[in-house]
Formats: sequence, structure tokens, C-alpha cells
Amino acid sequence: MEKIRIVIVDDSAFSIAFIRNILESNGYEVVGEAGSLEEVKSVVKEKRPNLVTMDMTLPGTDGLECTRAIHEIDDGIKVIVISSMMDDEIVANAKKNKVSAYIQKPFDADELIMMITRVMATEELYRYLQKEYFPVFKEALMDGLNKMTKTLLTYKDEYPCSNEQLSEGLSIIIGIIGKFAGRMLIDISKETANNVAAAVFKRDPKSSDEMVAALSEFANIIAGNACSILNRKNKALGLRVAPPSILTGDSVLISAPSFTTMTAVAESSLGGFLLNVGFTKGDAEWMQNA
Repeated sequence: MEKIRIVIVDDSAFSIAFIRNILESNGYEVVGEAGSLEEVKSVVKEKRPNLVTMDMTLPGTDGLECTRAIHEIDDGIKVIVISSMMDDEIVANAKKNKVSAYIQKPFDADELIMMITRVMATEELYRYLQKEYFPVFKEALMDGLNKMTKTLLTYKDEYPCSNEQLSEGLSIIIGIIGKFAGRMLIDISKETANNVAAAVFKRDPKSSDEMVAALSEFANIIAGNACSILNRKNKALGLRVAPPSILTGDSVLISAPSFTTMTAVAESSLGGFLLNVGFTKGDAEWMQNA
């Protein structure tokens, strides 16, 4: 795990020294400090921390304005507010401004370290998922097609994708829920769909409905197997699949999700396959110490 880099924002020299001592004693790297909005902007641009501890009361500004400025620079930086003030209105405003956690002064070292650990665990887990998920889904599609149809699949290309896609004729979309939400999409031509269904049934499908049902279950198995493998790798993911959605027709545009996905293009004797998968980090769990 890479060392977590932290900036301390507070206008009190005592508070900065107190927080710095706790952080450095627990192995965190304090890369800067700030006591005003301009100092916050400057140090965050220069140091690019993973996390900022934020006082709410600052000369000429407040912690929420500073938080917004931080997220304009990099919306992936986590902010933990540390303040003597805490009431329902302040907490509600902090949540609206994407503060990850809120600690009320006075606090002890264990409280701060616990909050940082929980906030940053989400970041580490998401980075882990982003690294692991696509090879697992590619392998699940290859293995599932081979087991269900005795057909080999060869991948020809892969690339990140954030645009809408034009369907070849039949798209199966599987929603994924858990610690992080995502989706898997398999897009194929109607001819390929018919060939896959025929190979599964060992006969021609009796109707288009039977063909669609076969491909729906095929995609469900692929997504389920991939999620199971990822869950075995890291139980904290807790991934589950939702029932499939089916899109059919010529020139159907598949809308892009709000997050970047990965696409792989593959070929087989049954026809071509397009696999598209991605996960969004979403909102982290809110945390406060009182």
C-alpha cells in the first residue's frame, strides 16, 4: 500500500502541531499545511495529497469553501473536517460538499486514525478493483463460452470507453451492486446470438424468445462467475449481479454510463463479441465521531 500523503488545514499552530504529531507517529506523510484559502489552493496544487484534514473556521473563508476549491483541483482528494463546531446544519452542509468524515474537537489519536483508515480503505479497495476486474471478466467470458458451447474465444483488441455504443443487434446489460456499483454489457449480432443459443441447446432455438432467454442466462452466468472470483480475491467487495436487461434491434444506441468502462473485442467460430465492463466509485460512507 502506498504511503498516504496528507495536508493539514488549520489556522491554529497548536492544532497543526497536535495533528501532525498524531499522523507522523502513525506512519502517515504530512506533505504540507495551510491556514487560508489561497494557501490551500497552492499547497494542494503543488503537493497533490491523498487526504486533507480541514478546520471549519479560517480567516476570510471556511472549511467548506476550501473543500470546494480542493475538489476543483482534484475531486479524488478526501477531506476530513476537524472542528470544535458540530451540529446538524453544519454536518448536512459538509455532506453536500463531499466531506468524507467529520471529527469534533477534542479528539484523541485513535479517533483520527480510525477515521483516516476507514476513509482511505475505500480508495485502496477501488484502486484494487480497477486493477483486477477487467482480466477477470474477460476470462469469465472466455471460460463460460468454452464450457457452454465448446467454442474458443480470441481477444483482438481492448480499450477504455466513455462514449455511447452502437449495438450489433442484441445487447445484454447486467447491473452490478456491492461496495461499488457497475455494469457488464455483452453485445453481439443476431446471427451470433442464434449461433450461441444453438450451440447451448444443441439444436436451433425454437423462437426468438428462446434465443434471447438463452443469451440472458449466458450473460448472467458470465457476470456472476466474474463477481464471485473478485469476491474471493477480496471479500470486502461484496459484488452481486442484478437481473439482465435486453436491448434488441438495428441501429440501437447504448447510452454510456457516467463512469469510464473497458471494452474488449473478441472473435469466435460462432461470431464476434463485444464485452464492456466498468465500476463507479460512488459516494463513500459518511462517518463522524459524535
